[in-house]
Amino acid sequence: MSTIRPPAVAGMFYPDDAVTLHAMIDGFLTDAASQGPVPKAIIVPHAGYVFSGPVAASAYRLLEPARQTIKRVVLLGPAHRVHIQGLATTSASFFATPLGNVPVDREAVQTALTLPQVREFDEAHALEHSLEVQLPFLQTVLDDFSVVPFVVGDANPQEVSEVLEALWGDDETLIVISSDLSHYERYEKARILDLATTENIEQLKPERIRHTDACGRNPINGLLMLAKQKGLVAQTIDLRNSGDTAGPQDEVVGYGAYIFHHGQ
Repeated sequence: MSTIRPPAVAGMFYPDDAVTLHAMIDGFLTDAASQGPVPKAIIVPHAGYVFSGPVAASAYRLLEPARQTIKRVVLLGPAHRVHIQGLATTSASFFATPLGNVPVDREAVQTALTLPQVREFDEAHALEHSLEVQLPFLQTVLDDFSVVPFVVGDANPQEVSEVLEALWGDDETLIVISSDLSHYERYEKARILDLATTENIEQLKPERIRHTDACGRNPINGLLMLAKQKGLVAQTIDLRNSGDTAGPQDEVVGYGAYIFHHGQ
């Protein structure tokens, strides 16, 4: 029996009206001045769209040339609501947004479930926003695709890397890591912290990234480990914080957009 995971944060993190949502994302993508190769993997933020949407769009825009090529998105984000040991996938057949239903690649889910650090745990997905907020962007820049969703809890880089390796695929598969950067620091301190984290991402040094540097540290570090093994290049596309986009500067959240590709 097919089951649908309904949207949990539509109307809060992003508009719950399809027309308004389309217009907002199209505006972000139009304003994004980013240039670069089509990435194999991206790291993008997951706050409310008014705060982090412009930063996320700078990476998503680079996927548009691969609109018809990318058919599967392996999507990982940190757990905000439920404690998880390892990685939690879903029993759902679809993830719904105001833009429609995104099919879950059940075959890929079954492949992941052969690994001991992966289990089905729908409670972890029920209220989790880190994955959900990426879906409308993906629905806008890609045509027909399925998603392989994972909420990541206590998992070391090797455990995350093993999951990504199992689902790596070729050009038809995109890896998306959902993560914000520093949280609730003053503007200038956040800039210093986020620049350091950005340098560690660019240099593929997961051992230097702490939980306080990025809420998605665990999935990020797994990607960095595998990207280094596969000889990928990490490139920063955008780095800002909520004080730059739509909030005050006394307590900000950092947002970065990064792409991973095979270089020249």
